[in-house]
This record gives sequence, C-alpha cells and structure tokens, in this order.
Amino acid sequence: MRRIIFTVLLLAVACTGTFAQDITMLAPTPPMGWNSWNIFQTNINEPLLKQMVDSYISSGMKDAGYTYFVLDDGWMAMERDKNGQLVADPKKFPNGMKEFADYVHSKGLKFGIYNCAGTKTCAGYPGTRGHEYEDARLYASWGVDYLKFDWCYAEGMNAIEAYRVMSQALKATGRPIVFSLCEWGSHRPWVWGKDDGQLWRTTGDIGPYFDKPVTKNGWTPLTVLNILDRQDSIRQYAGPGHWNDPDMLEVGNGMTVNEDRAHFSLWCMLAAPLMAGNDLGKLTEQTKNILTNKDVIAVDQDALGIEGFRYYAFDGIEIWIKPLTGGDLAVCFLNRSGRAQTLNYDWTAHLINDTTSKTSVDFTQTTFKIRDLWSKKDLGTTQKVFKQPIPNYDVVMVRLSKQ
Repeated sequence: MRRIIFTVLLLAVACTGTFAQDITMLAPTPPMGWNSWNIFQTNINEPLLKQMVDSYISSGMKDAGYTYFVLDDGWMAMERDKNGQLVADPKKFPNGMKEFADYVHSKGLKFGIYNCAGTKTCAGYPGTRGHEYEDARLYASWGVDYLKFDWCYAEGMNAIEAYRVMSQALKATGRPIVFSLCEWGSHRPWVWGKDDGQLWRTTGDIGPYFDKPVTKNGWTPLTVLNILDRQDSIRQYAGPGHWNDPDMLEVGNGMTVNEDRAHFSLWCMLAAPLMAGNDLGKLTEQTKNILTNKDVIAVDQDALGIEGFRYYAFDGIEIWIKPLTGGDLAVCFLNRSGRAQTLNYDWTAHLINDTTSKTSVDFTQTTFKIRDLWSKKDLGTTQKVFKQPIPNYDVVMVRLSKQ
C-alpha cells in the first residue's frame, strides 16, 4: 500500500511540474487571433460570431497561424445569477457559452473571453472583483483558453495584487489559460507582469488612425504612431512566454492600404501579439493579403522572440531592426512623412550594435541577401546601395539572410 501511495505522489508531483512548465510557456511566440471589440464592441451575438468563426477559417487566417477567437466585452448578462455566477446573455447566446466554445474548438481554434479586474467591465457588465476563483473555475468549465482581463472600475485597487490574484485563480483550475493583462500600461506591467501572465498592454486603447487622432464622443484613442513611439524603451522586458502588447490590430477598419500594411509590419517588428479586429465577413482581398502574409508573420513569430528597435531616423524615414534566428535580420523602413520618398541607403556605412539582444553586424564584413517581404522579390545584396521608392505612411520591409 505504501508503495502505491508513493507512486501516486510521484505521479502527482510530475504532473504538477509539467503543468507549471507549460504555464510559463503558454505563449512561446506572440499569440495570434481575432477579437470582437474593435469592429463590433458589445453588439455581438451567437449567429454573428459563428459567422466570424467560419470566415476565420475560410479566409486562410487559421492556415496563416492565427489561433485564438476572443469574445470581448458584452457577452454576459447585466447581473450575476442568484449563486453569484456570471451568465452568458440569454438573448445573445441562447445556447449558452459552453456550446459556443465547443463550436470554436470544433473548428480547430482556441477560445478566449473577457472580463475586468474591477467591479464592472468597461461597458458596465459584471466585473470580477471578489469573484476571481469562481469566475476562473467557470471559464475552465467552458473550455476557455485565453482571458483578456481589463482595468475599468478599479478605483482604489492595487494593480499588481489584482492581476496576481486572477493569475493564481486561473492556475488553480488546472487548465492552461493564456492570461492577457489589459492594464493599459498605467502601472508598468512590463516590470512585474511576467510572473502573472503571458502578455500585458503597454498603452491605452488604439483607434483606426495612423498618425492623427480623432475624438469621438469625448474619447480620443491612440494612433498607430502614438503607440509605436512608446515601445522602444521597454523592449528588454519582452521575450518567449511574456510579451509587450501594443493593443489589437486595426487592419481593415478604415485606414488606407499603405497605413494598414505599415501598421501590420510594425507590429510584427515589435514581436507584438497579433489580434485582428476587423469584420471577417467583409474581408477585402487587400486586407486578407496583409493579415495572412506568412513571410511578415514569420518575423513576428520568430523563435528568438526579440522585439525590434528603432535604429535610425532621418527626414521622416525611420529604420527598425529585428534580429532573427540563424543570424537573419528583419529591417523595416517606415515613411512617417506625408510625402512619397525614395530610399537611398548604404548598408556598409552603418554598423548595427544592439546591446539588448547582443547582436552586432558590420556590413563591410558580412554580406546579406535582401528579400522584400511584401513584393516577395529578391533585391540583391547589402554590398550595393539600397534604392527603393516608399509611399507616404508606408513601409519597405525586408529580410536579410547571410550569403
């Protein structure tokens, strides 16, 4: 009997160790998926979302590496039930949330859901404060794989403690659930979030604007460039299993195709989570081609997990560098100016020395082949001056590979 008990204990310890290891690496590369908020806000329902799931598959996004289907705010009833449990809105989800989660899983996708650390969600639905463990158990029973956890109605709360409690509650369920800390960067989550979740928001909310913010209903979201300018100083905190999150993608939500392409490219250079937020049922060919460009996605998903950095800036042009596996480099030339320009860049005149990733490149000593990731053309080597037109608010993004 003692031998049996000892064997059972050994198995339990082994399983616990394996689970703990899995928890730390739930997101070895930045999570990729789709989130309902940017296009639908709280105007969601089961038929609409099942259509989004089906379009997710038929669009080629799943084949391109997108994995998660995430419901944002507005999925629940306005009140908890008599037992204090969250309830899916019976009008929006007449078959319940477990049935919808099963539908998502049946398509080979993972299922994500939303709540908030405060007493209410940002849209005024029941928050999680005081219900962390029971909510976590409920999510696990539904088969949730991803939780986005917001920071509204959290007055007087300690952010580190609030997110730690929810993290512990998720781990206690025994189900591996990716934990997205949507804390807006107010309390520097990049410093402490690694112990609690797999990704953390670094700024306030993004809007479908590239360079100039627009105020609607008294609220001004951040632009793509606003957010980009806040990432460079915190790149050292990101890496495999723990990611800086500059917010969801606005590709396909009203910017120009140039701006969409630049937005997507830059997020990939940042090793950012890629959460699309457009109407998948109205996916244009241009938008699909941007979101499913596997060569650009490979830069985001590179196993080294190094976040790119702003290397050089001149006359409205910025150069972003991202070290990749095998000694490759991704280089993104961004035209922030309002006018078309022509790149005229001498690789050999610029030494790259990134102390964060310990990457050093001298182009006078090493020659790289150049592959344009958007035109999918080879553009010679770094031995010659790089000359390329670049439209306003657009990018030229290349991968450099050693000859």
